[in-house]
Amino acid sequence: MNKDLRILIVEPDPDRVRAIIDALGDAGWSQIKALAQMSALDRTVQEFEPDIVLIDLANPDRDTLEQITDATQASKRAVALFVDQTDDTLTQAALNAGVSAYVVDGLQMERIKSVLETAIARFKVMHQKQSELDAAKQALEDRKLIDRAKGILMRQRGISEDEAYTLLRKTAMGQNRKVIDVAQALVTAADLLS
Repeated sequence: MNKDLRILIVEPDPDRVRAIIDALGDAGWSQIKALAQMSALDRTVQEFEPDIVLIDLANPDRDTLEQITDATQASKRAVALFVDQTDDTLTQAALNAGVSAYVVDGLQMERIKSVLETAIARFKVMHQKQSELDAAKQALEDRKLIDRAKGILMRQRGISEDEAYTLLRKTAMGQNRKVIDVAQALVTAADLLS
């Protein structure tokens, strides 16, 4: 486990903060910042840029979950949320919001290391899946654009689909550009002229 992680703790009770910092220190983490007020979460996240945010809440609600998601930028970092009580709706809302670990029955020091490691691992898996999904979506959009450019060439030049693609490729190679960039330029020009 990476011991250089930057950890932000959100906990109003100074005694609990000390206990959490001690538990994290015992686990080998030292780059830790504590925050007592949820209202300063957004600013602190921007300034400290933590890798993981650890939040201890007694009774979460939907508004608090939304605030946490927005402030922590849960899509960019792991978030471990410790709650004293919950219900199925809040649990699902937390997971849908991108919380990496949602632990009911509060924060227990002997479990903190394993929970944070799990949260980080889950975040990495979800981040990888999102990256793969984004890449697949982009590839599909690129494919549609190239097909549109081929269609324009086929109509304008009276050539086959294979010939249109070969022309796009040759043009891209001749201009030291990507096929998608040439296709985009062709589609943009065709839109301007139509």
